[in-house]
Amino acid sequence: MLAALGLFALPAGAQPDYPARPVKLVVSLPPGSGADSTARFIAQKLAAKLGQPFVVENRPGGNGFIGARAVADAAPDGYTLFVGSNSTMVTNAVLFTNPPYDPVNGFAPVERLARFAMVVVVPANSPYKALGGLIGALRTAPGKLNYAAGSPTYQIYTELLNERFHVRANPIAYKGTAPAMTDVAAGHVDYAIGEISAVLPLIRAGRVRPLAVTAPQRLKDLPQVPTVAESGAPGFDVAAWTGVFAPSKVPGQIVNVLSAAVREAMQQPDSVKFITGLGGEVYLGGPQHFRQFQLAEIERTRDIVKRAAIQIE
Repeated sequence: MLAALGLFALPAGAQPDYPARPVKLVVSLPPGSGADSTARFIAQKLAAKLGQPFVVENRPGGNGFIGARAVADAAPDGYTLFVGSNSTMVTNAVLFTNPPYDPVNGFAPVERLARFAMVVVVPANSPYKALGGLIGALRTAPGKLNYAAGSPTYQIYTELLNERFHVRANPIAYKGTAPAMTDVAAGHVDYAIGEISAVLPLIRAGRVRPLAVTAPQRLKDLPQVPTVAESGAPGFDVAAWTGVFAPSKVPGQIVNVLSAAVREAMQQPDSVKFITGLGGEVYLGGPQHFRQFQLAEIERTRDIVKRAAIQIE
């Protein structure tokens, strides 16, 4: 039936037996992370669609270098794939002059998976009830308040927020979103931007207060929370995203087979429900559009880093 519809018809010259054995999906974050949960979900879908196991392998550490390099250096046969994110495929391309892998030329984009809006939060007992209050305090005392940065990507996005409102604050770096949000909840830092799936449990538990969301529209999980754009920064739109990549020299026919399978799987109602349950949205586009998107994100990030004078290593 699927073949008749053309959903999985192989392009001319494609290997008809792909995949003929299990496929590895490498994730550069530990089990339990949003990227890991998404990878395990799509692995099950791809196994059902393509008839071979898709096995998730977690290789965390080193700013994502370990997992990304393992895939970039893997045989280009379609049996080792990478579930990358803006941290590994955009931020590392900008903040490191010589990363141990090439985030652009070392990979072939397969398909985006999902994007997750972020939320500006403060401690639950903070005096700031709205983003305008926080911005006012930052303007009154330039450089006196601090924010938690769970990763370099979060620092970049917070600096973009600060730039749009012409304010300054001190970044406090953390090794992950979870410890950053823990310190926000404890009142050790004044504010932070966190990905929706990481902050929503803390919001619901009354441990942090949401001031604004970074998406273009309000979120169904936080309908009373305005967007940053509504709060005085028109057009503000940043999000965390995940997508599937292959080593750069994987045959285009295999990329096409994988891309079609991912697209079909992610458009199914249970897939949409799964991603929205994490606070995100399915975010597709195809290999060529994915590459254009990645390059545009790199340029935007490079501009932010330059204007904010963030250190490049």
